[in-house]
Amino acid sequence: MKQHPQAQPGDHRIPRQWLPTSLKEIEHLGWDHIDVILFSGDAYIDHPSMGAAVIGRVLEAHGYNVAIVPQPNWRDDWRDFKKLGAPRLFFGVTAGAMDSMVNHYTANRRRRHDDAYTPNGRAGARPDYPTIVYCEILKKLFPDVPVVAGGIEASMRRLAHFDYWKDRLMPSILVDSRADLLVYGMGEKPVVQIANALKAGKHIFELTNIPQTVVRAKLSEIPAQGPDVVLHSYEECLASKKMQAENFKLIEIESNLWNGNNLWQATGDIAIKVNRTNPPMTTQEIDASFDLPYTRLPHPRYNGKHIPAYEMIRHSVNMHRGCFGGCAFCTISAHQGKFIASRSKESILREVQQVVLMDDFKGYISDLGGPSANMYAMHGRDLDRCKRCARPSCLHPKPCSNLNTSHSALLDIYHAVDALPQVKKSFIGSGVRYDLSMHATGDEAVDKVNRQYNEELIRYHVSGRLKVAPENTSDHVLMLMRKPSFQLFYKFKDIFDRVNDRYHLKEQLIPYFISSHPGCTQEDMAELAAITKDLNFHLEQVQDFTPTPMTVSTEMYYTGYNPYTLQPVYVARTPGEKLAQRQFFFWYEDAYKRSIFDALHKMRRPDLLAKLYPHGIGSIPRQGHAGRRGRKSAGNVKSRSH
Repeated sequence: MKQHPQAQPGDHRIPRQWLPTSLKEIEHLGWDHIDVILFSGDAYIDHPSMGAAVIGRVLEAHGYNVAIVPQPNWRDDWRDFKKLGAPRLFFGVTAGAMDSMVNHYTANRRRRHDDAYTPNGRAGARPDYPTIVYCEILKKLFPDVPVVAGGIEASMRRLAHFDYWKDRLMPSILVDSRADLLVYGMGEKPVVQIANALKAGKHIFELTNIPQTVVRAKLSEIPAQGPDVVLHSYEECLASKKMQAENFKLIEIESNLWNGNNLWQATGDIAIKVNRTNPPMTTQEIDASFDLPYTRLPHPRYNGKHIPAYEMIRHSVNMHRGCFGGCAFCTISAHQGKFIASRSKESILREVQQVVLMDDFKGYISDLGGPSANMYAMHGRDLDRCKRCARPSCLHPKPCSNLNTSHSALLDIYHAVDALPQVKKSFIGSGVRYDLSMHATGDEAVDKVNRQYNEELIRYHVSGRLKVAPENTSDHVLMLMRKPSFQLFYKFKDIFDRVNDRYHLKEQLIPYFISSHPGCTQEDMAELAAITKDLNFHLEQVQDFTPTPMTVSTEMYYTGYNPYTLQPVYVARTPGEKLAQRQFFFWYEDAYKRSIFDALHKMRRPDLLAKLYPHGIGSIPRQGHAGRRGRKSAGNVKSRSH
């Protein structure tokens, strides 16, 4: 980093140092104790996009001494777990920025050969389910020290959930991990409350009511009535998939409420209590988190080694949290909530100024984004209506009439960043909801601003390729996905092409698609192939649906029911059924032509055959799927996680 201005008293925005990771670093700081030690499955990158760094910095800002042990060796004598001793207050455990099983395995359950959150992308630096493994080790070594689990892996597994990799319904991860308490969602508030309570002399088992925490309780404590929601027990869900589907609807509704209720689930001889969510963070609260003194760099212990995930974020700025899209296969709203918590313009610009001071900054901001890039500063016009709302999505089946969809605040940020002399261009790398920016509100001022947004996005903020996510072309599949009709993609593509023509640009529009999503059939994929061929797309950004814990799509995959209607849903489960769908992404490759030809004959769809192969398939041998490219899976095509 270049030299920063001299820090002023109380100015937490000037980077000073990393959180310590070793005894030597702690001795250098002159500490006589550690209050909290965090264990993470990721390398330690001191950046506001990395959860362990955020929690560490938040606790530090509240006066606590915090150390972090990244990617401890769990295989041998556990020296990494013992090297710093016991903290005064608690151990914190996170698997990292991704669910470890998504990180480790493809949609076909094949082991990946790299790990983006590890130096040099090396695989094997963390176990499967680090939340469970790390907590168990710490409980064996330090049985009297509280262990608090958090992060995306723990958050999405806070109640009974289907685990795709074990292929069975699992209880709350609090049961298997032996953690004393679990923090779900955004952890800044609860983790400070936990630290303050323990510092004040309370025992960890007394902390039973902190919002956004999960605790064990006695079965006798499950309320017989009242506002709390009592779910079907874990054992009942094991016996009845329909009960699991019924549970999920209640869980999703409660996780998205402005002021939710507690959830209870009997599991064996204990009860799992999920305390209600916090209201969305205020601008002041989210600014306070992002304005902490992050160095924005990997810890020096890595000696300049390449960490792929860091390369993606080093020159990026996250402007908000939350997503009100409610996509059925996405975990964002279950973790961050559906209400948008936006940073102030001043806070965003402060972080941009940090980026431009980096030695390797060449003038390009890689992403001014968020979970969905164009939801910044959006909320309901009447917040009282929002506080009563139980809709899982503000956009599906159509945008909420109370939602203010104006992109004016977002354009103001873009203009302010691009006006900085050190910035040549700012790109939008996060996903864009074109159904939001194209929605006709009937308010001419808003619609005009949104048309301007689409044009400026395409004209100024695309780094050669704009990636959008129609996900499928079939209306009935898109309805289950909570995505808009594919007809809207045609309209957006028309805007994209017209802007390119007008300004003599050569940008590409890259659509994302998913095969084997619940409700999707082989015939739906055949139609997708014909439609995308007609659009002249040779698809790259594609993948099989991967069931991840705590999504509507995963519940449909496991139970075979739509949780909101309890109607049966077709699911492609076997490798053969999945390959039969995925092959249609690659209709143009010889390895698939014979199989596709035979499948379309069996479907009695000569119309699709004529569209895909108007001149026939030539002398392709009957080799099934065994061609060189016929073994392609979601792990070795260009793909992405949800």
